[in-house]
Amino acid sequence: MKKLLVMGIGNILLKDEGVGVYCLQALKKKPWPGNVSFIDGGVFTQDIFCLLAEFQHVLVLDAVRGGKEPGALYRLKKEDLPEKSRGGISLHQVGLADSLKMAELLGSKPGITVLGVEPEMVIWEKGLTQTLKKTFPDFVELAEKEIINILKDMGY
Repeated sequence: MKKLLVMGIGNILLKDEGVGVYCLQALKKKPWPGNVSFIDGGVFTQDIFCLLAEFQHVLVLDAVRGGKEPGALYRLKKEDLPEKSRGGISLHQVGLADSLKMAELLGSKPGITVLGVEPEMVIWEKGLTQTLKKTFPDFVELAEKEIINILKDMGY
């Protein structure tokens, strides 16, 4: 069975940084086919590379710093991700691109799409800023449409 993994990444204790996790929580409340799995990836994306072999496609939901105004929505494909992590490689600095490379070394090459929102504030505080609260329904809707399109591409 072709499977889709929807993964929310972020830290809900750092204001807008948690937007991907909040989106994941909203999506999980809706009815989806059995071939769609949802995982809260938290902040440790290096731990998920072994899981990727089970999936044909991975949809990542995250805060993305792309240089646009806060609340701007992004849709990125695998080729848009940076080749290397910024800074040195340690257990706490390994990013999504590195996790995908590790999965490829194990023989897995899932399709990847990243949907993101430009954060306004990343501070030690729970919840979203007013700017992201306004954008949040659009982010969830974008993710819903992306899931439907990915499923269609997979033949469902």
